[in-house]
Amino acid sequence: MDEVLRRNGELTAPNPALTRRKILAASAGAAAVLGAAGLPVLQTNRPARAAGGWSVDPLIPEQNRGIILYAVRDRIGAAPDDSGVPYGFERVLARLAEMGYKEIEFAGYNQHTSILGRQITPTEIRKILDDNGLVANGCHVQIRPDTFQQQLDIAEELGMKNIGTGSDPTNSPYQADWDAAAEVWNELGRQAKERKMRLYTHNHDSAYNFLLDSGPLDDQGRPTRSSGTRKLEYFMAKTEAQYVYFEMDIYWGYVARHKHHTFTNSAGQQRTRVFDPLLTVARRPRRFPLFHAKDGNKNVDLANGYEMTPLGDGDINFQQFFQTIGHYDFHHANWEQDTAPGGSANPGQSLAFAERSYQHMAELTVYSQTAE
Repeated sequence: MDEVLRRNGELTAPNPALTRRKILAASAGAAAVLGAAGLPVLQTNRPARAAGGWSVDPLIPEQNRGIILYAVRDRIGAAPDDSGVPYGFERVLARLAEMGYKEIEFAGYNQHTSILGRQITPTEIRKILDDNGLVANGCHVQIRPDTFQQQLDIAEELGMKNIGTGSDPTNSPYQADWDAAAEVWNELGRQAKERKMRLYTHNHDSAYNFLLDSGPLDDQGRPTRSSGTRKLEYFMAKTEAQYVYFEMDIYWGYVARHKHHTFTNSAGQQRTRVFDPLLTVARRPRRFPLFHAKDGNKNVDLANGYEMTPLGDGDINFQQFFQTIGHYDFHHANWEQDTAPGGSANPGQSLAFAERSYQHMAELTVYSQTAE
């Protein structure tokens, strides 16, 4: 598959730079993998020292720090209340801008109708964005041929450069269905490009499970075994790089690493192949304009192997991840934590987690040596 990706111009070397964050360190195992792949290895045990000057810059540029509103969906959808916590688009977006966020990824366009006595319009949402110096950088909507132009109209009204979905292009494990999805997405991606937007899909862990593409057929003529190719990586190779893009949910990528590591090959033998989210992006960095910067604590007692936390409180090494993939100005990080809402007992929790996560995102730093 790497040869296919090379022909499509997707395999590129990441942008090297020297970086560190005081509380995160690259594991020896990850360093070995990166070194074997010819990628720069993050050293975090001590500050680098060399002759010449140094520049210190944010690893994630300020203008590229965003949030998907699913993380604060409880407050977007809340009716007016006496909790003192912002509710609805106008108040919540203003609060997020105060925290420092510059970009917004939408997870729907509705708020509680009691706020205005009706549903808010995309035109009104755009004004709220503009009034707060915010930019819409994407959305999670249904991607279907019959409604795609309507979704493009809304995205255009909101000023988006990206339009996407939180669902996989297909939920099928079979190669034929991913082939069909690739054909549809290539066409929809072409339509999006005509309107100066990029079409993207967001992953959960199942997208990086193994494709059923070989071995004996079942009674419906479908393959029952795998060549070891992962579903979404197959889709990457089948779609046109100029038309179809991806949003890596980093947390779910590491869940996939924990869960999806064994497959049965065409001969009926079990094989192990460990997924590496970082290398998946580093091999094709220009196909990933967006990321969900979602953190988690490793917990092998859970089925997913991780439990979600605010950004910076978990075990995922975002310093190493974003430093290694490079292309800092191209990549946009949207904070998300599915479990952020605190319910009626703690209505302010999701916004508190949003602020804490923004602070940690802003602390990620890149150190670069400059010429004397």
